[in-house]
Amino acid sequence: MLHSAAEIRRRIDALGPWFHNMELAGVQTAPDHFLGNYPLIKWQKFADAIPADLSGKSVLDIGCNAGFYSIEMKRRGADRVLGIDFDPAYLTQARFAAEIADCDIEFRELSVYDVGALGETFDIVLFMGVLYHLRHPLLALDLIREHVARDLMIFQSMQRGSSKVLALEQNYDFWTHDLFDRPEFPKLHFIEHRYADDPTNWWIPNRGCIEAMLRSAGFEILIHPEDEVYFCRAAGEPAGEGAVYPVKGRNDD
Repeated sequence: MLHSAAEIRRRIDALGPWFHNMELAGVQTAPDHFLGNYPLIKWQKFADAIPADLSGKSVLDIGCNAGFYSIEMKRRGADRVLGIDFDPAYLTQARFAAEIADCDIEFRELSVYDVGALGETFDIVLFMGVLYHLRHPLLALDLIREHVARDLMIFQSMQRGSSKVLALEQNYDFWTHDLFDRPEFPKLHFIEHRYADDPTNWWIPNRGCIEAMLRSAGFEILIHPEDEVYFCRAAGEPAGEGAVYPVKGRNDD
């Protein structure tokens, strides 16, 4: 269906506010975003670590918001893209954005805690910018690992605190105290009220905490192409036929 720029602008304004700034037929959804041209500026830092051709692959975008990443996966030729979010307003935005982008994407209202109800696994699971909005973040990672992550998970979380990663022992004596005062010890900072005016920003991990949580949930970190982004695979599981491999040569410090 053809839409004029004026009609697209009217629909964008009616569906706002938008957290994803997206260019829909030349019209931006959130041109004054406080993070700049977000999430495009984030995407550009790790996009080339994702294979350019995703033909034959299925993608689950958890917490899809307005569908930016879902659309990018479909543009790379993924056979099936499913975006889920618990917020119906975001899903309405996503359906409109996919329509304007001419992308055949399915969107469902579903919580990350209910991914088991999907009854299927996916070649790529996107879990971008969701962890810190959850009351039970480790449970969410456990459920993703158990129910939907067949192959590759691409994970992103806001981070605060130390970016150093501490080499940890397998066990510590009960009387160990000083360790917990070290900034690089894995820490999940709890926000009781609001952060950035958002009451759903419950937790903010440091880098050590993110990596420890991913391992604890059963994921092996493959590469770390951007400060907040991790490409992971189920630990101990051999990559099956047709597995999706990140493009080599990315930063993995």
